[in-house]
Amino acid sequence: MAAKQIGTMSPGELAGFFGQLAMLVRAGISSEEALRLLRDDAQSQPERELLDRLLAPAERGEPLSAAMREAGGFPSYAVNMIEIGEQSGRLDEVLGSLASYYEREDSLGSMLKSAVTYPLIMLGMMLLVILVLSVKVLPIFSQVFAQLGADLPSLALGALQLGGALKTGCLVLVALLALLLASALALRSSEGGRHTLIRIFSALPATRRLSMTIASGRFVSALALMLQSAVDPARSLELAARLVSHPALAARVEDCRRRLGQGDSFADSVRESGIFSGAAARMVAVGFKTGSADAVMGRLASRYEEEIDSELSRLVGVVEPTLVIILSVAVGMILLSVMLPLMGIMSSIG
Repeated sequence: MAAKQIGTMSPGELAGFFGQLAMLVRAGISSEEALRLLRDDAQSQPERELLDRLLAPAERGEPLSAAMREAGGFPSYAVNMIEIGEQSGRLDEVLGSLASYYEREDSLGSMLKSAVTYPLIMLGMMLLVILVLSVKVLPIFSQVFAQLGADLPSLALGALQLGGALKTGCLVLVALLALLLASALALRSSEGGRHTLIRIFSALPATRRLSMTIASGRFVSALALMLQSAVDPARSLELAARLVSHPALAARVEDCRRRLGQGDSFADSVRESGIFSGAAARMVAVGFKTGSADAVMGRLASRYEEEIDSELSRLVGVVEPTLVIILSVAVGMILLSVMLPLMGIMSSIG
């Protein structure tokens, strides 16, 4: 585990921390002694400092949830789940479930980064090729046309002027890109900023479906975790609702909570509110009738994970050839707009 000194821990760090704690607690070691063992085995200074902040209240007799709340750096959702585990006597199960939940979150984050990185690299290469073509190649053709007493075609002239503008404003362009990147990172670092990014992400036509699938997958994973930890359905829905940032899904979850408060069954509430539909809704209904709702939610979480992977692959499969086609067409049009008139002039001279 590589813990951070300030701020909320990443999903990968949380998965490692909860996984180690679960292993020690299952072995019959108290949470205080488990923290002390982790502290002795810490490899980095930030990790030791975090465990010191956890140990201080634990040594005063505070439960693990209170120690985590006092130390900071842990999501309130995880702290609430551990508190429920302590009250129900199932702390080891809750810790193991939290480790699995944050492993899925970490895997999802890695998939999203991989899906975004390659198109961005392709886009950067496309802009670089067009910039080099405009700044280095077209001026040579411009001189050739001038010596032949002709003007550059309008398309090539426009590309040449764009290249000149990019060349003179290169620093401004780099500063603008750096500002956009810094703004995106700043938004990601705060809760409100992440909600803003999610709203933007969910409003774009190309990513609307993926955004809903990701939000639904996280919601179902949280429900599965809580039902597996013996949390009652109403409380599970309340805690899982705090993790929902997608506007459309948040409205459906709120409608589900309202129906549940009016006395509807959990299965009917999630179906009527539109959280689940079709086969998923039938699976939930059967799960609650047979007392296996936690297992059903776990299977649904796995299904959503597969859907997210499939949707990301589909988007990358569409974006990658699209960028290649755009690059090929742009470069081809620029070169042909120069070469064809030049060949005409040379043939007339010949």
